Amino acid sequence: MAQLPTVAIIGRPNTGKSTLFNSLLKRRVAIVSDVPGTTRDHIASRIETDDVDYLLLDTGGMGGGTEDKDFEKDVHEQSLLAVHHADLILFTVNAREELTASDRAIAQILRKGRKRHVPVIIVATKCDNPDIAEEAERALHELGIGSAIIPVSALNNVGTADIRQAVGRELVKLQFHKQERPAAEAGIPRIALVGKPNVGKSSLINALMSDVQRKESPRLVSPVPGTTRDVTDTVIRRDDKEFLFVDTAGLARHAHRDRGIEGYAFLRTIRAIEDADVAVIVLDATQPISKQDKHIVGLAVDGGKGIILVLNKTDLITTEERELKLEELKDTFLFCRYAPVLSVSALTRQNLPKLFNLVTMVYANRTRRLPEKELHTWLRDQIFGKPMSSLSSAKHITQAKDPPPTFILFVKNPKHVQLSQLRFLDNRLRETFGLEGTPVRWITKGPRDRE
Repeated sequence: MAQLPTVAIIGRPNTGKSTLFNSLLKRRVAIVSDVPGTTRDHIASRIETDDVDYLLLDTGGMGGGTEDKDFEKDVHEQSLLAVHHADLILFTVNAREELTASDRAIAQILRKGRKRHVPVIIVATKCDNPDIAEEAERALHELGIGSAIIPVSALNNVGTADIRQAVGRELVKLQFHKQERPAAEAGIPRIALVGKPNVGKSSLINALMSDVQRKESPRLVSPVPGTTRDVTDTVIRRDDKEFLFVDTAGLARHAHRDRGIEGYAFLRTIRAIEDADVAVIVLDATQPISKQDKHIVGLAVDGGKGIILVLNKTDLITTEERELKLEELKDTFLFCRYAPVLSVSALTRQNLPKLFNLVTMVYANRTRRLPEKELHTWLRDQIFGKPMSSLSSAKHITQAKDPPPTFILFVKNPKHVQLSQLRFLDNRLRETFGLEGTPVRWITKGPRDRE
């Protein structure tokens, strides 16, 4: 598969990077806050256009100025990593403020740190009126960097269409083009095996292979964390079905990432998750569940991927320890309680055949479409005679075209719909239709949106 280009949003804290990210995606993904430094880690999402698809990457702020001094250096290093590996850079500058020393320092980093052919588009954010936009454009020319300067007001959705066009135009100039996903078109699930280094991802690939395939092309296995540096595809056939497994480099903690091989592996792993249909999160039964494990699962949830939690190396613990570990998994990952959990051993191949059945089920649920008539009957049963306040006016529900299952609910006033009400509907929907292993998304719209 051809490489998916990466577009990185770079800038100092509180210049509107996450707001711009959400605006370009046309949905809320990144956390938006007035507190500088809210975004600590990369958030990535695929954007598809008629001409080219790309991975949009939101980053933490560079140059300091946050209220979390313990993380500033780490976040800055991550942003440097994005600069070094991006194919196009969106450099955000707050148009309501004069250029700061941090803005100029970041411009200097972009001159020296990015690849020479990588274009930079300067985004003048918070341009709520033409006077601010005109003044900002004059000031930003002195930075001496950028193929274009585009004023935007992301909150008012002004200028974001210009950015989309400019990004597409620049990527096409760099010979990136629309790429089809042959595996998805053929109905072959694309499964990314992700997890921390040395949890046994490559060993699982080997164990899943047939004896003949394992002799011909085994995956390199070592007790040294980080043996797998790249993303590799392996097609495995089982019961006349094909599964495309993607073995990825382990996602290490921030302190162990650098701008070299480890950093590149990190970005390649993010790309693999974004391009997958199902993410199999591999956890080590002999190790405590860490924040990094939760972060990896969060990446898959945010990406709308099917999720399966696999507890590996269970041959090294007792039956009682395994049961306790499974309970710990359920308690830790409450935010994706819909994900099936499978305990396995890559060494003994215990329970491994069950993984194929789980992948088949999760893949089917993620791409499943519910009949609209059944949806309407279900919705009426949920809200009739119940104290649902703002949802009681809901007259229409429909399912969006693309996965994961996304349901559009038309109500009198979307702003009055509470998160707890949508969670109630989510739980009832799963009780009725199943949908195990896939996230479900809800969109509320007003009557005019339906028209």
